[in-house]
Amino acid sequence: MLFMDIDPDQTTSSLRTSRNFDNRLVCISDDRVSGGRTDCRLRISVVLYSPDEVFAYMALQLSHAVSDGIRRTLTRTGGILFLGFLMIQFGIQTAVNSAVIGYLPPEAAAQFSSNAGLSLPISGSVGLVLFGVLVVLSSAFLVVLSRTFSQPLSEASTFPATLTQRLGRATATAFVGGLIVAVTVVIGSVFLFVPGLFFAASFLFFIFAVAVEDRGLLSSLKRSWGLARGSRLKLIVLVVVSGLFGGVIGAVSPVLDLAGAPVAADVATVVLTTIFFLPYYAIIASAYLQLRDGDNAPDRSTPNPVDASQTQKL
Repeated sequence: MLFMDIDPDQTTSSLRTSRNFDNRLVCISDDRVSGGRTDCRLRISVVLYSPDEVFAYMALQLSHAVSDGIRRTLTRTGGILFLGFLMIQFGIQTAVNSAVIGYLPPEAAAQFSSNAGLSLPISGSVGLVLFGVLVVLSSAFLVVLSRTFSQPLSEASTFPATLTQRLGRATATAFVGGLIVAVTVVIGSVFLFVPGLFFAASFLFFIFAVAVEDRGLLSSLKRSWGLARGSRLKLIVLVVVSGLFGGVIGAVSPVLDLAGAPVAADVATVVLTTIFFLPYYAIIASAYLQLRDGDNAPDRSTPNPVDASQTQKL
């Protein structure tokens, strides 16, 4: 611990409000030393945080993110979001099947339709348009999901007041940015797979920077990259777990198809995907909150912090 003498006439107001000196010195206590007003001094005890302690404060606690994310999912809003995501996924699956059948020749369409699962009697172009609309709607839904799951846990049972604020702009940014991230991850995966995991972990918080912090495209990409710094290995674990669950869910559909139940295959895939995705997304939201709050912690200094470098030690 370090002790310093500082003139109270210059520093008292700052000491009452400041919690940080130079982003590394934290004020712990102060008391006046006896003497006349002109000779009065404040004895300040300060603690220097080491880089290891700062890193520990900002490090991602994955176990906490998992438990916190599950709690956020098991709320009233979590149930509503589950139903909303379920309907969007059913719509996308139906639109894809319908578009494929619609673009096939009549003979092939008749043969394929019996094994296509969920579909509608519409043309291929209509199915394609429906698919595009639902993809854009899913981008808007991810913005809503991010804003809802990023609330304080005490408010998790209600939707935030900013739920639809600048929703159109955020949706467009999320859609374009999602394409960029997806292409980057795919290209990275081609090169020994590891770069793909690295990029997936680095841009995991892109949508939260867009939806919660109202940032633009490039700013959100940079923000996600910065938040992931120092925690990429733990974030890669989340990405790998997501891939493993995706593989398991993907294996269900062929089994049911072989059993002659294509509709059941589509239903099972959609339901299992939704059951996994919602808590997984809430876990990512909890991880984002941890890293965001830790990243903002060093910025809590006063506008004019006390300069203690010129004071004498006792």
